[in-house]
Amino acid sequence: MKKYTLVALALALCLNASAIVPEGETSREEAMKTLSVRPGTAEGKILTMEEAILSREVYPQRSWASWIDNDRFKFYRDKIWYESSVTSDIEKEHAMSISLNADLVTRALPKGAASITRSTDGESIAFTIDQSLYYIDSLRHVYPVALSENGNITYGQTVSRNEFGINGGIFWSPDSRKIAFYCKDETLVTDFPLLDITTRTGSLRNIKYPMNGMSSENVRLGIYSITANTTVYVEVDDFGYDQYLTNITWSPDSRHIFIQVLDRAQKNMRLNMYRASDGSFEKTILTEHDDRYVEPLDPLHWLSGTDKFIYRTEARDGYRNLYLCDTTGNVLRLTDVAADVQFIAENGKSVFYSSAEVSPAENHIFRIDLSINRKGVVKKSAPVRLTFEEGWHTAQFNEAGTWFLDSWSSFNVPAKTALRSADGKVSREFYSAPDPLADYAAGEVSLGTVKSADGKYENHYRLYKPLGFDPSKKYPVILYVYGGPHSQMVNDTWLGQVRMWELYMAQHGYIVYVQDNRGTENHGAEYEKVIHKYCGQAEMADQMVGIEALKALPYVDRDRIGVHGWSYGGYMTISLMTNYPETFKVGVAGGPVIDWKWYEVMYGERYMENAESNPDGFRTTSLLGKAKDLKGKLLICQGAIDNTVVWEHSLSFIRECIKNNVQVDYFPYPCAEHNVFGKDRVHLMDKVTMYFEDYL
Repeated sequence: MKKYTLVALALALCLNASAIVPEGETSREEAMKTLSVRPGTAEGKILTMEEAILSREVYPQRSWASWIDNDRFKFYRDKIWYESSVTSDIEKEHAMSISLNADLVTRALPKGAASITRSTDGESIAFTIDQSLYYIDSLRHVYPVALSENGNITYGQTVSRNEFGINGGIFWSPDSRKIAFYCKDETLVTDFPLLDITTRTGSLRNIKYPMNGMSSENVRLGIYSITANTTVYVEVDDFGYDQYLTNITWSPDSRHIFIQVLDRAQKNMRLNMYRASDGSFEKTILTEHDDRYVEPLDPLHWLSGTDKFIYRTEARDGYRNLYLCDTTGNVLRLTDVAADVQFIAENGKSVFYSSAEVSPAENHIFRIDLSINRKGVVKKSAPVRLTFEEGWHTAQFNEAGTWFLDSWSSFNVPAKTALRSADGKVSREFYSAPDPLADYAAGEVSLGTVKSADGKYENHYRLYKPLGFDPSKKYPVILYVYGGPHSQMVNDTWLGQVRMWELYMAQHGYIVYVQDNRGTENHGAEYEKVIHKYCGQAEMADQMVGIEALKALPYVDRDRIGVHGWSYGGYMTISLMTNYPETFKVGVAGGPVIDWKWYEVMYGERYMENAESNPDGFRTTSLLGKAKDLKGKLLICQGAIDNTVVWEHSLSFIRECIKNNVQVDYFPYPCAEHNVFGKDRVHLMDKVTMYFEDYL
């Protein structure tokens, strides 16, 4: 069990002083709890900006352990690949290999091949060129599957802007005789122009960008038979033209295909079963509804040797739990726990999963054993915890589900990997990463929690004290924020999921603070969905709890607090600057959302609905009307060819600042998309750093 050290108590011991808490304010002792600490080191090297941004040497080296077969595994250590086995602790250099035929097929792919997806038997490869879909067989013959009719039709590529767990558009059947594929029709989607300055006179490149409340793409699922050289399209007509087809899953016998069909409003989902032979609808297995939103993220996982599958959802019991289902509609909750879980593996007798039940900041591995009688009645065991070392564990099981490779890290443990049997017993720990910052000077870094603004939850933070910290002095604070869905900025991994720019700033005299808030993941549906219709509001309230606790510290300069974030974090930066101008003196916002009407349909309508159904939410969350409230120094950085948060956002905010005679600084990166990479990123973070040095 962890021992919670109260920061206020530590300060009292260090300073031999007690804080006086004004009436009506939460005491420092109640506000923040410290879970782990890395002591500061006064002597050592100082990070360069290039190291902080580009170097992998200042982060722990991972083992990259993975299975070769049921008994042998490989891992990376000291720049060499090794292999070992479950029956021997002998380690030898691993000779990387690939089958000769597979290598020849890969080499025979035409120039421009993308979305490369190998068949289940490994003999063939499906791929796209431009917007058309092809496959190449073991004899290196290339065949067309679906040829694009025009620039609005795309086959075999990802759809729905990678939401709903979608990360590809090609789905081989288990018997490798059929290819299911997405067909995306963007005919009705409006264009957004991006400026390309690399041409002689500059040119515009139009992208399809489905904005909130406007026409979206139409998605269909085709099934191509290799033996018959024919294609059928699945008959999906649940919710109309712009429904979402998510988490495509084949049945083990390749005779059926399953689709989680979601309506555009994202409040209703149907798990449907279709015949692969002709695409006809067979039945609806189950349905989900939530007045806020339903968000399917996972394909089905078949339980070996049975007709049952494992399904994950948050819409039934408030947490992303696992359910054992069959095609007749029976649903059994496998993981009856008030925590988010994630399926890892199964072997027909046991289901292995990770869970946040110990702490949302930790990830541990569990097992549930199953027995199924002849009548199909399922009995499940109590869950068995397999990992106990503090921190964040990830597991890779061998195919038989008898052994797993456990890789983990915690706040003061850079990285470890061990071989464990399926009961969690450690066979041997074969990898331990050295501390990559052993030769660097740094201030104290701590991991802790603060209450959410509604008092219901503990939000995790990491806090960097300046190098050479003197509690009798006052220091400026930089809040680094993201705060959006599907993020977790702080967890119990090495230094709390450190970003080296934060450590760089602490080495140069700043307190740096990073905190999660409601709306982020791994805390359950109520925590995550509180932002529905009002993005940014609960998030700001939670961030301000942490900021107010910091302001109560005697060594914090309350008049010198800055904030920096990118994307959703850019939106949060400007939101905090304009809603709390008395607190934030300086801000740097990158690629910020300004008004949700300009963001894309899939993500934006899930969290904000649309301006017609949610006029008050759009009015409250828009930053256009907040430009007049900007008091501090604000720098906005933007990739000029950003295809995620398009340029219309930040330029419109600049226009509102001009109209209100409010000064603001702006710096575009002409050839960058949503993120800035490589040497350009060093320039970006130098720019961010200099802005705080000049004005904070």
